[in-house]
Amino acid sequence: MDFAIKEVKAREILDSRGNPTIEVEMRCGKSIAIASAPSGASKGKNEAVEIRGGKAFHGKSVEMAIENVNKIIAPALKGMDVREQEEIDRKLIAIDGTKNKSLLGGNACIAVSMAAVRCAALAEKKELYEYINEGAKLLPVPFLNVINGGMHAGNSLAIQEHMIVPIKARSFKEAMIMACETYYSLKEIIKEKHGKNAINVGDEGGFAPPLKSSYEALELIMKAIEENGYENEIKLAIDAAASSFFDGEFYEIDGKKMKDGLLDFYIELASTFPILSIEDAFHEEDWHRFAELTKKIGNKVQIVGDDIFVTNPKRLKKGIKMEACNALLLKPNQIGTVTEAIEVAKICKENGYAIMVSHRSGETCDDFIADLAVAIEAGQIKAGAPARGERVAKYNRLMKIEEELEKKEYAGIRWKKMGL
Repeated sequence: MDFAIKEVKAREILDSRGNPTIEVEMRCGKSIAIASAPSGASKGKNEAVEIRGGKAFHGKSVEMAIENVNKIIAPALKGMDVREQEEIDRKLIAIDGTKNKSLLGGNACIAVSMAAVRCAALAEKKELYEYINEGAKLLPVPFLNVINGGMHAGNSLAIQEHMIVPIKARSFKEAMIMACETYYSLKEIIKEKHGKNAINVGDEGGFAPPLKSSYEALELIMKAIEENGYENEIKLAIDAAASSFFDGEFYEIDGKKMKDGLLDFYIELASTFPILSIEDAFHEEDWHRFAELTKKIGNKVQIVGDDIFVTNPKRLKKGIKMEACNALLLKPNQIGTVTEAIEVAKICKENGYAIMVSHRSGETCDDFIADLAVAIEAGQIKAGAPARGERVAKYNRLMKIEEELEKKEYAGIRWKKMGL
């Protein structure tokens, strides 16, 4: 079997928002793998940098990132053993030479890195999750964004994601049945209360009704859950994406400006509704408030860091030291390589932090993160509403993986909340 990389080439494709992104094709022997980079709307300022520019797509073209793959990365990787993932990723890091992948582009690096591990799995005739971790057997609990706000929708909701979590499902397929049924009911409830224009969806497939407060949003979701008799099986979660409503001094949420009051707002919200996870409660440098919230309710609510950590080991270690958060949102494109993303997951597990593998708001139909969530046994995945092709691609892949694992020793579906 020939495992030498023969060809690496990149092309421009469209993501779920109609913006350009990069797709990389890699070949070794008879194996050909394709992977594409997603893109976020609400980005942490410390994320790996996307290379964009030029006149096309109003300046958002990724032609420069494509050129970096075809002219710099491809010659450097040609002939390397595709199974040496860490060596491939370390070469990308070395060629780039920056702290944030700003030379080659985080979008170029992650697409190449993902294509490499997928190509190796194909060459070894293994499923991707199995290739990454031979002993993987745990499916994640899905977190589904059913009401969109913030930068993902055109309404007045400050909080970006209002999610349902079918935590008591006995299988991933059952979790999706519960989620879909709740989603159907929510659609009818919103339409009846706010009219048919209110059931338009946001970037991640969740509804974007004209609501003014997250209390209203969560009450609508609870009504849909109760209508289906799932009040004991489905819990709630939110992604505040607080950096998007922080003006440098105050947080503006639900028509109010506040500082320390935001911490009390979350505590009250979590005591009013069955919320088990709060993500990005404060802006990305508000370490002390993250630590305070974790201290006050972290024993019963998962406090997730996204923009504050950006899947970066240095920032994660700072958070661990400060006891800020008790969970990390893992987005491979934030750090730029699969190797680094897996290293961050390892640090989390060693320090009792939970891991939620996540999509981005600008997605493609690439289902890589579904396999990754199983491979690292994260126990949690966030991939949007049970609607829109680029979202359901991840859920459909997980249902297929579950079917495969049922033939083997199978651990089922379980929310791994680590230190909680």
